[in-house]
Amino acid sequence: MSRQPDAPGSFDIDADYKPLRDRVRDELRRRIIDDVYPAGTRLVETEIAAQLGVSRLPVREAIRALETEGFVRTVPRRGAVVVELSEQDVEELFDVREALEVLASRQAATRATKAELRRVRNALARGRKALDAGDRVALGEANEAFHDEILKLSHNVLLQTVLEPLQGRLHWLLRQTGDPHDLFEEHSAWFEAIASGSPDLAAEHARRHARLNREIVRKLLAERHQAPSA
Repeated sequence: MSRQPDAPGSFDIDADYKPLRDRVRDELRRRIIDDVYPAGTRLVETEIAAQLGVSRLPVREAIRALETEGFVRTVPRRGAVVVELSEQDVEELFDVREALEVLASRQAATRATKAELRRVRNALARGRKALDAGDRVALGEANEAFHDEILKLSHNVLLQTVLEPLQGRLHWLLRQTGDPHDLFEEHSAWFEAIASGSPDLAAEHARRHARLNREIVRKLLAERHQAPSA
């Protein structure tokens, strides 16, 4: 079951330094990732503008940006609609994720500083706290933060730049996971491999994690596309 959109006025238009269109884009992306706006949902500019307390212009610009990111498509006579990832989309995203996260993990094992490793431990601690509390939203956010931190540990600016346009859809995939306890244990083992300073071990954990999650998403996608029984 999808969640209901946040109540009007709950979006803080003065929350940070980003341009308004970017904050609106981030909020709409979050709602799509959190399944507030599930696949097939029409994104009506006037309704969203009223909910967020902004004009239609930043909403229109945000929707265009999300279309570029692959979250939204324009359908004749319907307008902007949240897309559903196809099997090909999933395979291509996991191909990219596996290749780049393996590289990032290999580099992180030799480049991460002690202070940076402490920061990732803190991200894992937030994940553990959310897991113990049964807070799936906070757990999802902590898991995404963990993956983002691995990229930062690589100290590879080009790698981060290449992944940036894909991060939203990769986060979308990260929410399509199996047992959250298994996921947390995988993240913990992966982090310890990086912290050990072994590039080969870190790369192997990254590869294994990506492939396990690929199988989970494949299964979920197959179930969603399965024709109803007669």
